[in-house]
Amino acid sequence: MKGFVFHGPGQSSWEDVPDPGLKDPTDAIVRVDAVTICGTDLHILKGDVPEVHPGTVLGHEAVGEVVETGADVRTVRPGDRVLVSCITACGRCSYCRRAMYGQCRGGGGWILGHLIDGTQAEYVRVPHADLSVHALPGGLDGKDAVLLADIFPTAYEVGVLNARVRPGDTAVVVGAGPIGLAAIVTARLFGPEKIVAVDLATARLEAARHLGADAVADAREAPEQLIADLTDGLGADAVIEAVGTPETFEMCTRMVRPGGHVANVGVHGAPATLHLEDLWIKNITLTTGLVDTHSTPTLLRMAAAGRLPTADLVTHVFPLDRMEEAYEVFGRAADTGALKVVLGGEPHDMVAVRAG
Repeated sequence: MKGFVFHGPGQSSWEDVPDPGLKDPTDAIVRVDAVTICGTDLHILKGDVPEVHPGTVLGHEAVGEVVETGADVRTVRPGDRVLVSCITACGRCSYCRRAMYGQCRGGGGWILGHLIDGTQAEYVRVPHADLSVHALPGGLDGKDAVLLADIFPTAYEVGVLNARVRPGDTAVVVGAGPIGLAAIVTARLFGPEKIVAVDLATARLEAARHLGADAVADAREAPEQLIADLTDGLGADAVIEAVGTPETFEMCTRMVRPGGHVANVGVHGAPATLHLEDLWIKNITLTTGLVDTHSTPTLLRMAAAGRLPTADLVTHVFPLDRMEEAYEVFGRAADTGALKVVLGGEPHDMVAVRAG
């Protein structure tokens, strides 16, 4: 089969790799129909994730069809259309028993495309299949459903739920990339009075407005003042950091009101200063975290009911064998306008390329 293989920083290719086989009785083999590329994959290609060894097939999100299962798999069987979650869960360890699947100590957590071969291939082996794949509701398109493997549960759990967005709140999302846009979509479910999006790119701010932001701000033009003006000087109730730089993190801490919440979602590659000299007296709650994907079944139902506009985030669709081109387009998002790049999908769009 073919897969997209990491060979070291700056080196990768779509090439022949061995077909996956069952290793444990809890495994499933899934034929991949649709995958997407994550910003974390770009971090891996830059060498920012040293745990990923050369020779690893990348990718941790997919939709496909189960073709084989181990003897202990009970929830899916060959022929089922499934979502492959970005998080694998053993279901037995103390963290899994608290639905903290991202911290699984039984061989799960974020392992696909990280510690073992991932989903950017024609087939993938999924360990602990009973809790790590989800049967797709009928009628849900593959290229829409694949966004529920990572970005929507991440934005919802690590962003919106951690930030405690509530009816009547002012919520700010710093970073209008895919995660930030998904945070805007899912924050709306809680009825905040205002959602404000902050970014550098005009196209992304326009996308944020389309998806439900009530106001937008250019990150270079003192967005803290806009938030102060909108809140009578108090600051936002909930601030979601969806970039992952020291500057944006510190901006978030300046925007939050006393008693408010800052939810960090962005992946940070450099230290950020925590200004406790200003924050200690303000009763601020700061959260971080890896997604647990405990919300995936709920989000799948909502997507099937038309309550989550996942398709609006997909700007480019390629056939699976154009993985290298898709990476190039996604990696130059500022030039190409790419939000989410999906490869594969349903049979009728396997050869489509849609520009954003």
